[in-house]
Amino acid sequence: MVRLNLVLAFLLVVCALGLVSAQDRARKLFGDVERAHAQAARLEVQWDQLQIEQTVLAKASRIDTKARRELSMESISPQRTLHLVVDPVERVVRLGSTAPTEAGVRR
Repeated sequence: MVRLNLVLAFLLVVCALGLVSAQDRARKLFGDVERAHAQAARLEVQWDQLQIEQTVLAKASRIDTKARRELSMESISPQRTLHLVVDPVERVVRLGSTAPTEAGVRR
């Protein structure tokens, strides 16, 4: 009977230690999950900010202003524009008219 009590006491101590270690592991994992959720929220905010920034930077008016100011670019007048027509059948390039015609436009 004493032996049975010792075995049961030993099993009780082993189970208690297992429970404590499982709770500790669960607490650590819960902290990791909370940190991951916080990081995901931060990354979501950063992603939204980057999308807004990309939209602002990609606006045609901003690109036009930067091209004119920083690169000293200017629009080309129609008199200085040269239109080339590529004929895929004959594989030749011809000088086209300065204004596109309805016949030359493919749909």
